[in-house]
Amino acid sequence: MTRLDTLPAPIRFIQRDWLSSNHVLLCGREGHVLVDSGYVTRVAQTLSLLRSEAGIGTEPLALLVNTHGHSDHVGGNATIQATYGCPIAFPAAEAPLVDAWDTKALLYDYADQDIARFAIDMRIEAGSTHTWGGLGWRALAAPGHDMGALVYFNDEHRILISGDALWENGYGFVMPRAIDPHALAAQRATLDMIAALDAQTVIPGHGAVFGDVNAALDRAYRRTDAFETDDVRMARHALKVNLTYALLTGRSLALADLPAYLERVGLYRDLNAAVLRLAPAALATMLVTELVRAGAVRVEDGRLHAV
Repeated sequence: MTRLDTLPAPIRFIQRDWLSSNHVLLCGREGHVLVDSGYVTRVAQTLSLLRSEAGIGTEPLALLVNTHGHSDHVGGNATIQATYGCPIAFPAAEAPLVDAWDTKALLYDYADQDIARFAIDMRIEAGSTHTWGGLGWRALAAPGHDMGALVYFNDEHRILISGDALWENGYGFVMPRAIDPHALAAQRATLDMIAALDAQTVIPGHGAVFGDVNAALDRAYRRTDAFETDDVRMARHALKVNLTYALLTGRSLALADLPAYLERVGLYRDLNAAVLRLAPAALATMLVTELVRAGAVRVEDGRLHAV
């Protein structure tokens, strides 16, 4: 259920497709604050949306805040900072990875995703409080999908800006235990933390704003239960999500080249080696078959395309 009509006036929500994260603009006399910046190749559209749909025009941004460091949430950071002259505030737990520009840990070139390098001006500690858009927000640690992620909660209106920690139908992919033995347990703990907040409205990183938080949590717990008994299922899910995402950037992949691509890109190679242990051709066949069946991709003239 969409809850846009219940959002306080200072909160402006821009829903994007699955290539870019959603944006939350928190408007206040002390300056506007933008949460998350989308994918790098869509930054021109992001700027256009801020000026038109969000309605800030040429008004300045006081701050750009990120929920976590994945490319669909930070890809516009460099351009937005250059355009508006605003500082970038980033989760403190993940900040050292950006400082070192660890493109493997941040899943940039390691997952074959584009990014424009940016620098962090402010570090947001879990447990800190902030006034953005005239509203108070608590920064809360939300590891799992991203081990350094934060979510932001407003106690007055019981609104959660959840990033990829909770969507209406799930959450961002989690690394199987063969790659990160702590990630899935951390994701469950994050769901427990969110459940204890008793949020009334969730503004997710992807998908529509929703208000039936208990139903969303129930779906997320059931997914977690299934993953806890099946590392193979987790690995297949992560691989399919990332391959679909690669196609959403506007590229297509020749079916004949797909096995070599899966061997060349570190994320696919390492997940396969750690969990699935399939020959590259067999892995390619499995992924294409399951993604076509799910309606996520299509095959046309020997090439794989996003739907």
